[in-house]
Amino acid sequence: MDIKIQNLSKSYGLQKAVNDISFEVRTGEIVGFLGPNGAGKTTTMKMITGYLDADAGDVTIGGKSVKSGDTKQHIGYLPEHNPLYLEMPVLDYLTFCASVQGMNKAGIPDRLRKMVRECGLDAEKHKKIGELSKGYRQRVGLAQALIHDPEILILDEPTTGLDPNQIVEIRELIKNIGKEKTVILSTHILPEVEATCDRILIINNGSIVADGTAATLRKQAKGQQVLHVRIEDGEQNEVFEKLRNLPSVAMVDFLDREAGRFEVQSQQEATANREIFELCVKQKWALTEMVPFETRLEDIFRDLTLN
Repeated sequence: MDIKIQNLSKSYGLQKAVNDISFEVRTGEIVGFLGPNGAGKTTTMKMITGYLDADAGDVTIGGKSVKSGDTKQHIGYLPEHNPLYLEMPVLDYLTFCASVQGMNKAGIPDRLRKMVRECGLDAEKHKKIGELSKGYRQRVGLAQALIHDPEILILDEPTTGLDPNQIVEIRELIKNIGKEKTVILSTHILPEVEATCDRILIINNGSIVADGTAATLRKQAKGQQVLHVRIEDGEQNEVFEKLRNLPSVAMVDFLDREAGRFEVQSQQEATANREIFELCVKQKWALTEMVPFETRLEDIFRDLTLN
């Protein structure tokens, strides 16, 4: 089920939390929603779920506006601060959530068994939620968001406060869920986005400042190919000059003169791999290393959000 956001805006007094943003999320996509604190992520997610009304613009889900009230049944929502009844046993809580979502009573037991299995809660299902670790509480939160089998899943900081092992477990769970559902998740853990998401949206000061895959954002940020190259058997100054004179090359710099290692930047929208290889063959130099250097997602994020 597709999500379409059109010219969405929301203010809190004089503070513009979300400023005329538009984007789409296609069925089956896992989209990472990034931004510094206060950028507008949570506000946007709350408007998508219908929890908050927009000041302007609209969100349509499967062609229906959230204003109609008919879209909530299609959405599973895990807020940043996972709201759980700590005194309730896991199974009782999930049964309660299924009832609130209007599920047929006859179908609840089978659905509970599936959620307990898929969310890895079998060993903890009879415990009270207050007795669970943070990681298992997050699993319970995901189970309640999924209990009514929604087509769309909205996850606000689903791995906050988890240890590295728990993060990996929740990541795998989200990836498996994303094979069948449309997922939007916000996070501050940038490697998590690359490991989990098909696409990245970056929001800053209420506006979308980037939209694309990690590879696309890197290409846009750098605008040119960067290679780390090691060439042996040649006199290093000569190698430097011949590299610099290649038509596809914009700039060459030494990384390690003694080892014959160079950083080579291509011309805009060009690649230098083939020309470097052919030069080494012609000069009978040994090309022992040619590694693409990628701009870190952290650097792209800082460039787009520091102002």
